[in-house]
Amino acid sequence: MYGNIHSIETFGTVDGPGIRYVIFTQGCLLRCQFCHNADTWKIGAGKQMSVSEIMNDLQSYLPFLAASGGGITVSGGEPLLQIPYLIELFKECKKLGIHTAIDSSGGCYSTSPFFQTQLKELLEYTDLVLLDLKHIDRDKHKILTGLTNDHILQFAQYLSDNQVPVWIRHVLVPTISDDESDLEQLGRFIKELNNVKKIEVLPYHKLGVYKWEALGLEYPLKDIEPPSEEKAAWAYGLLTGE
Repeated sequence: MYGNIHSIETFGTVDGPGIRYVIFTQGCLLRCQFCHNADTWKIGAGKQMSVSEIMNDLQSYLPFLAASGGGITVSGGEPLLQIPYLIELFKECKKLGIHTAIDSSGGCYSTSPFFQTQLKELLEYTDLVLLDLKHIDRDKHKILTGLTNDHILQFAQYLSDNQVPVWIRHVLVPTISDDESDLEQLGRFIKELNNVKKIEVLPYHKLGVYKWEALGLEYPLKDIEPPSEEKAAWAYGLLTGE
C-alpha cells in the first residue's frame, strides 16, 4: 500500500500529545488563505511511500515517542483523501501499541456509503482527531477556504456521535476569524459536542508565505499581522467559556 507523502517530521511537539512522528500527506480540497503548506495542495503529487517504509523509519524513534506519551500523527494536506493508506498504516501502528492521531480539516468528508464505510474502519484504529474548524459562518468560511463548511460541521458531529476523542483547533486571523459573535457561535457549537478533550487557538502567522511565492501565487493576507497573545487568550476564553 502506497501513499502520496509531502514530508515527514520526526520530532513534532505541536500535533498531539507528547513527541510525534508527523507525516504530511499530499493533496487538499481547501484553499485556505492563511495556509502555510500550500505546496501540499496538489493531489497525486509528493513522494510515494509504502506503509512498510514508514514503519521501518518509525522504528528508531519509538523509544522517544513512548517515553513522552507521544505517537504518530498524519497531517497534510488532507489525510482523509487517502483513507485506505491510513487504515493499513494505523493497523501496523496498533500492532506496536503506537498512539495514532489524524490532523484533519474535514474538507473531504462525505456521507456517501463508500466514504462512510472506509472512515468507520479507519476510526477503529484512531486514538485522536485534531479537527481544524476554520470558521463557523458558512459564507465567511467559503471566502476563507474556497468551500462552505456544511460537511465539515457534519464531520464534527459524526465524530461526536461516535465518541472519537478530538482536539478542536481554530486559527485566529485578525479581521478574518476573530469576530466576537462568530467566536461565541463557534464556542456554542463546540459545547454541543460530547467528545472534545481540548481546544486550541492557533495564532495566525506568516511562516508559509515563501511557499506561496515559490509556487507563483499571490499571498492574500500579506497585509495582516499576527494577533497578540492577549487577543489569542481572549479568543480562547470565548471558545471555552473560561
